[in-house]
Amino acid sequence: MNLSERLNEDMKQAMKSKDKFKLSTIRLIRSTIKNLEIDLKRTLDDNEVLDILSREIKQRKDALQEFDKAGREELAANAKAEIDIIGQYLPAQLTEEEIKVIVQQTIQETGASSKAEMGKVMAALMPKVKGKADGKLVNQAVQQFLQ
Repeated sequence: MNLSERLNEDMKQAMKSKDKFKLSTIRLIRSTIKNLEIDLKRTLDDNEVLDILSREIKQRKDALQEFDKAGREELAANAKAEIDIIGQYLPAQLTEEEIKVIVQQTIQETGASSKAEMGKVMAALMPKVKGKADGKLVNQAVQQFLQ
């Protein structure tokens, strides 16, 4: 079952169980996917759906930081709940140690030795960790090793 089908099934389950919050979150994700499919005039594959899910989580994490700064606990709680729901559809996230190992391997593969070559490392690295790690963590690890 691909991600789009899984989202559809979970949406049906949320309707049956009358879980309005989960239902609205899944509907929001599905509408984002559907809009992109309409724009591209084709169905999206799992990698493209993963990109959308990652982008949605990043948006909510950014909003969560702003809500925390502003002292809006209710909105922060909603953002956290949405992150948890969307996170169920992403692959298991890599730990910091696993990210560091992958970064070291990629640096060796590319032969990079300075921060000037960071773009080359990131270009080779991001497909390996797509959907499995936050880009900020990966970027920080690369900077740490290229000092």
